Amino acid sequence: MPTQSPSQLQIPERALAVGAHPDDVEFGCGGTLAKWAANGCEVSHLVCTDGSKGSWDPLQDRSSLVSERQAEQRAAARALGATGQVVFLGWPDGELACGVRQRWDVCYWIRKLRPDVVLGHDPWKRYRLHPDHRNAGFLVTDGVVAARDPHFFPEQGPPPHRPTAVLLWEADEPDYTEDVSEFVPAKLEALLEHRSQFRSTMAVTDPASEEELGAFRDKMRARMAEAGAESGFESGEQFKLIDRV
Repeated sequence: MPTQSPSQLQIPERALAVGAHPDDVEFGCGGTLAKWAANGCEVSHLVCTDGSKGSWDPLQDRSSLVSERQAEQRAAARALGATGQVVFLGWPDGELACGVRQRWDVCYWIRKLRPDVVLGHDPWKRYRLHPDHRNAGFLVTDGVVAARDPHFFPEQGPPPHRPTAVLLWEADEPDYTEDVSEFVPAKLEALLEHRSQFRSTMAVTDPASEEELGAFRDKMRARMAEAGAESGFESGEQFKLIDRV
């Protein structure tokens, strides 16, 4: 059983959540972001890929899907109460690399937005199949290192910036749980803004089916209840905390 942090992080002034695709942030840390936003934190989203392969329909027009998913992501951010920017890097879905050019992008936005806390995928999760999730996680850790040190990408313009903490979701060995007991509804509302993902991600084949939507909500509530129980919370979100940045 993982050892949990004894207390909650101080609410940051600014937070940046970095996801591989639209909807990844809401699944990984939506409750945490809603809680922080409600307490005055400026929350921003950085989405690495264009989400163009996020459909099971072989006839889906990919350019229209990109536009749809961007609109969904902006709506999800609003549902969380986020007041910062929603940035799309636009790398092709399924082809995200953890290269120097991609690191340049993540570094730039960390320097520009100056978050106290950066959140992202845990790239060291065992047996992770999706390469975008893995590479997006490494881009977070690599981007934080680049953003803090002045000799990385000095041409960017914004000065170096060192966040105080990094939180990685879906960790195999989480050691920090955020109490999100009061913010489960906000997370669920934000997730359900991603309507294009109902079938492929949420097992909702009929958007009008309250039974299917209710089953998805129940699944997410159960997942958060299990995550919170280890720390004595009604609902929680678990992370690997890196606070020596």
